[in-house]
Amino acid sequence: MVKKKEPPVHTVPNSNGGWDNKQGGETISHHRTKQRAIDEGKKEAKRDQTEHRIHNKDGKIGQSNSYGNDPHPPKG
Repeated sequence: MVKKKEPPVHTVPNSNGGWDNKQGGETISHHRTKQRAIDEGKKEAKRDQTEHRIHNKDGKIGQSNSYGNDPHPPKG
């Protein structure tokens, strides 16, 4: 049986001035600082073996990390 791939974890700014981690459109955690949200988002992404996408304040993705079975791993 093939394991269903979990959606990526997104660390995003929220309207209250804090930071949220979202997965599959649902908020999975809320944090006062971006660094704390990144740390927790990384843990969630590693647990689910998926991507972790870290957004800037403007909402654009600033960094993306893969913690899963990457279908196109780098050569070398």
